[in-house]
Parts: sequence; C-alpha cells; structure tokens
Amino acid sequence: MPAIGVLTLELHIPESHSLKDKRSVVKGLKDRLRRRFNVSVAEIGGHDTWQRSVIAAVTVAHERPHAEKVLQAVENDAANLLGGMLADTGIEWMD
Repeated sequence: MPAIGVLTLELHIPESHSLKDKRSVVKGLKDRLRRRFNVSVAEIGGHDTWQRSVIAAVTVAHERPHAEKVLQAVENDAANLLGGMLADTGIEWMD
C-alpha cells in the first residue's frame, strides 16, 4: 500500500501589505518546492488575507519512510527559505 503524506506549512508574512505582495512569496515557495522535491503544492488557506497563508505539500511513495524523508526535506527547505515567516508545520498521513 502506498504512503500518502501531507505537510502543512502555515506562513505569517508581516512585510506583506497587499495580496500581490503575499502572492509573490507564496508563488516563489510553491514553485521552489515543486521543482526541488517533485511534490504537489497548493495554497489551502488564507486566500483573502494579506499576511497569512497555509500551504500543503503532498507526496506519494511506495513506503512511508521514504515519504517521511521527502516531507522532512521539504519542511527543512521551507524553514531555511522563510525563516521567521514559517509560523507552524504539521504532517498528516492518509490511510
């Protein structure tokens, strides 16, 4: 049975003063994660707020340890890129 993991990244972007500012940060993050880790990425929350966004990155693997490794790498990369803008993270597993 394949392992499906969902990493949720909650962002707080204090420098953002418009949706355009926020979209620039969010789009850059989504593009980077897709390119580097071959994960599916979408904004799943905070669509109409200037300084908040919730991003989900999803991976499917043949074994859970591999999926865990991928999602941990995604989380570490996002933390390095975003610094203090990364407010919270969480991983869920689909059974």
